[in-house]
Amino acid sequence: MAAGADGVHSPIAQFEIKSLVPLRLFGFDTSFTNSALFMVIAVGLISAFLIMSMRGRSLVPTRMQSVAEVFYEFVANTVRDNVGHEGMKFFPLVFSLFIFVLVCNLLGMVPGMFTVTSHIVVTAALALLVIGIVIVYGVATQGTHFLKLFVPDVPAPLLVLMVPIEVISFLSRPLSLSVRLFANMLAGHIALKIFAGFVGSLLAAGVWGLISPLPLLLAIALTALEVLVAVLQAYVFAVLTCVYLNDAVHGAHH
Repeated sequence: MAAGADGVHSPIAQFEIKSLVPLRLFGFDTSFTNSALFMVIAVGLISAFLIMSMRGRSLVPTRMQSVAEVFYEFVANTVRDNVGHEGMKFFPLVFSLFIFVLVCNLLGMVPGMFTVTSHIVVTAALALLVIGIVIVYGVATQGTHFLKLFVPDVPAPLLVLMVPIEVISFLSRPLSLSVRLFANMLAGHIALKIFAGFVGSLLAAGVWGLISPLPLLLAIALTALEVLVAVLQAYVFAVLTCVYLNDAVHGAHH
């Protein structure tokens, strides 16, 4: 982490993108960065866990198999509750997004690790993937009827006002989906870094070290809260993905 002029580490230094393998293609910087590394690590951990948990499946499941089945049923129920049985065709997508965001969020809680989801470019890419699938599937299956999504059931004179609002609302979906995840992870990690810094500063301040347990306790409580937020944000991302997919599967009015 970078240090300021006063020797104190900046709370935002933990989010710095660092080039590990410099590379340029067609004039663009395509270097392999620490962000890409931790995304590869996340995918590797997920793949290893699922392969090991499903290897040698039995009627009496092992602990790892039980955990994998809990994740499977949890996401499957989320899809069925929000999209219906017709939406189970999107289960692989929702499950992949949920488990990827969850692991990336939790990896960021480990000291020395990098929080991939604290960068808007990553969360925006995931959000655009979801909205892109919604639009493509909706148009492919419903044709022009998909446009009814932007025409609410209101008196005709109000359509001039409501249609632009519905269009803006739809276009803001990827923004809200990405910013919600990005902002929560960014703000939480900054707050945790600041409170942790208070502990060291007070211990080095002589008599003020007597009150150092206060920020220490706050840092511990904030860490527990951050773990909860990491799990909840992965769940919220999966739920909102299902809600948006519901429009593509069933249309606007069903």
